Amino acid sequence: MTESETNSSTSNGGLKAAVMSELDEPLWAVISFDRVESSGVSYAEASELIEKLNKEGVAGLCIVTIDAAERAKH
Repeated sequence: MTESETNSSTSNGGLKAAVMSELDEPLWAVISFDRVESSGVSYAEASELIEKLNKEGVAGLCIVTIDAAERAKH
């Protein structure tokens, strides 16, 4: 492996860890056409909630950041 490849894989690994860390943070919200369904959850928790609400027939479900959910309220 060349030095360039080593540096690239190290930086990509760091980026992947940073992205995964952000997904694990409670930075996410679930919104529907009608309201903010949940806020301050991890991406995995938001995904689970979307599955549940989808089965209940809630329309317009989307995972967004908390900041975006705040703007959607107004």
